Amino acid sequence: MTLLARPLQMDTAQAGFEAAFKMRLHWSADTDAEIEQRVADILRDVQLRGDAAVLAYTQRFDGLTVEGMSALELTQAELKVAFDGLPTAQREALQAAAQRVRGYHEAQKKASGESWSYRDEDGTLLGQKVTPLDRVGIYVPGGKAAYPSSVLMNAIPAHVAGVQEIIMVVPTPQGAKNPLVLAAAYVAGVSRAFTIGGAQAIAALAYGTETVPKVDKITGPGNAYVASAKKRVFGTVGIDMIAGPSEILVLADGTTPADWVAMDLFSQAEHDELAQSILLCPDAAYIDEVQAAIDRLLPDMPRKDIIAKSLNGRGALILTRSMEEACAISNRIAPEHLEVSSRDPHRWEPLLRHAGAIFLGAFTSESLGDYCAGPNHVLPTSGTARFSSPLGVYDFQKRSSLIEVSEAGAQPLGRIAAELAYGEGLQAHARAAELRLNPVPPMRDTP
Repeated sequence: MTLLARPLQMDTAQAGFEAAFKMRLHWSADTDAEIEQRVADILRDVQLRGDAAVLAYTQRFDGLTVEGMSALELTQAELKVAFDGLPTAQREALQAAAQRVRGYHEAQKKASGESWSYRDEDGTLLGQKVTPLDRVGIYVPGGKAAYPSSVLMNAIPAHVAGVQEIIMVVPTPQGAKNPLVLAAAYVAGVSRAFTIGGAQAIAALAYGTETVPKVDKITGPGNAYVASAKKRVFGTVGIDMIAGPSEILVLADGTTPADWVAMDLFSQAEHDELAQSILLCPDAAYIDEVQAAIDRLLPDMPRKDIIAKSLNGRGALILTRSMEEACAISNRIAPEHLEVSSRDPHRWEPLLRHAGAIFLGAFTSESLGDYCAGPNHVLPTSGTARFSSPLGVYDFQKRSSLIEVSEAGAQPLGRIAAELAYGEGLQAHARAAELRLNPVPPMRDTP
C-alpha cells in the first residue's frame, strides 16, 4: 500500500477559508489530567525522598537498576572519552557548530548583556547591574531521538553569560548513552551530567536532592511529562518556555526548486506526528509542484510514517492572493521557524513581525539553524513568538537596578516621593524621604 502525505490544500480567496485555517492551526497545550496527576505525584515524591525517589523512577521508566546516584552521574572523563571516540568528521562538525553558536552568543552578550550606569546633573547615579545566574539545569531529550544540538544550544549561551555551574540531565533508556550527546556536553562545558529524565529529573533540578544540586533555572524541551513538570516548578525556579510541537512556515514566491521546499517541510514533520508544516504561496502551479515533490520524495525517507501523519493531520499548502497577504497570514501564525524562500527575501522581511527565527533566501534551510548557523534553535512555538524570544544569553542573566542618590538629588526627589506617598497613605515612606531633606543632620562617623 502506497503511503500518502496530503497536506490540506487551501485557498484564501475561497469561502470557508478562515474556519478551515483556524481548525488546521489549532493545538492545545493542555495536558491529560492523568499526566498532570502523575507528574504532581512524582514532584512531591522527589521533593520528600530526594535521591531514593529519583532512583526508583529511573528504574521504573528507564529500566536502569543501580545501587546509588553515583552510577547515574556522567564524569568529565567519560564525556571526554565520548568526544575522543567520535569519528573525525563528527568531532570536527560538533566543534565547528559549537564555535559558531558560541560566536553568535558572544555577540549577543556584547549587544545587550553589559552593566551600565550614568550620573545626572546633581550627581545621582542610576544604572543597571547585569549578573549571571549561579547554577542552571538543562534538560536534553533522550527518548525518540538523541539531540546533541540541544546540548550546545542550551549550555553554550549559559556559559557565555557567565553561569558558573551547568547541570545536564538526559534520560538513557535501558542504559543506552549516546556518545554524540556526551561529546556535546564536553564541548559545551557542562559541569555535571546525570542520566535521569522525565518529571523526576525536573523535580531533582528544581528542589535539589542529596546528589543533584538545586538550580536557579531550567531550560530545554521534553515530552508532556517534562512540560507539565516545568509548569509546576515555575516560581520555585525559572524556566525558559513551555514548548509545543515543532513548526515550519515557508513563504515561497515559486522561484525555489520544489524539492527543496518539500524537504524543508519534511524537516519539521519528521520530529513527531503533531509537528506542523505550512506553505504559503501565491502561485497555484508551484503548490502543485511541491505536492508532486512530496509524493516523489516521501517513500525514501526513513521517518516517512511520522512525516505522513504530520502532514496529513496538521500540514497545509495555502494559495494566497499575493506575497503581501502571505506575510500577513504569517504574522497571524507567528511560527517557530519562518523561511522566506524568495528571490528577493529582503523585500518581504520588513513585513514580517512575529517569528521565532526568520531564514532569508532559498539557500537558508531551517536545518542549518537547527545545527550550526549560530543563532539559538530553542524557539517559541504555538504562536508565542508574538510575545516571546529565542533562548539566549539574556535568559541566563538577571538585572539589578542601581540607584545612588546624592545629597543634592535627595532634595527634589524627596519632595516628589513624599507628596506621592502621603497621597497613598504611606506615611513612613513619606517621612523616610523627608528626613533626608535639608537641613540634613550630621552623618555619624564610622567607627
